[in-house]
Amino acid sequence: MAEFRLQGSAMLVVRLTGDTVRAKNGSMVAYDGRMTFKKLTGGGNGLRGMVTRRLTGEQMEVMEVKGEGTVWFADSARDVSLVRLSGETLHVEAENLLCTEGGLRTGTSFAGLSGAAQGDGLFTTTVEGTGQAAVMSGGPVVALRVSPAYPLTVDPGAYIAHQGGVRRSFQSGAGARTLFGEGGGEAFQLRFEGEGVVYVQPSERATFGGDL
Repeated sequence: MAEFRLQGSAMLVVRLTGDTVRAKNGSMVAYDGRMTFKKLTGGGNGLRGMVTRRLTGEQMEVMEVKGEGTVWFADSARDVSLVRLSGETLHVEAENLLCTEGGLRTGTSFAGLSGAAQGDGLFTTTVEGTGQAAVMSGGPVVALRVSPAYPLTVDPGAYIAHQGGVRRSFQSGAGARTLFGEGGGEAFQLRFEGEGVVYVQPSERATFGGDL
């Protein structure tokens, strides 16, 4: 099994003993030992995955790394966090996914109108199975708990990922208070209900549903 660990806040170190991982294409910064690197089509899901992603607009350039030794991954000095999955699904923005263990399955799921608020289409990337995934963020990621008693509303530009029994919906924040500069300033918001965790970053991506 591949061993994931962090070196500093912006570097992922993966120890391989004949294992395979999938990482964002071009994110390898160094390696030792014997490694092979292969660019995959369709985010590692073959022809079907490639067609699905082209239709949905969820872009994901992935390479498969296999061998024995250590490899270091990073991307634009963004912070890296590890998420462990135990037979569940992680929903994550494609641009924020750095690396996954080879046994995890990646796919695409319908995200509703929330995707439109981010300008990334109507779909999101899914990671399923048991193992570790590394996600990136603009600054230290914050994990926020969602429960039936405490639903959560998130700025779409700060959203990174979520997991667990969480339902995501899209809502407009363009009320009278927003229009007159008394609200939060966001035209669109994401609402999460259920039981699980939502990951957010302390910086915002540019979205067409940003400040009015």
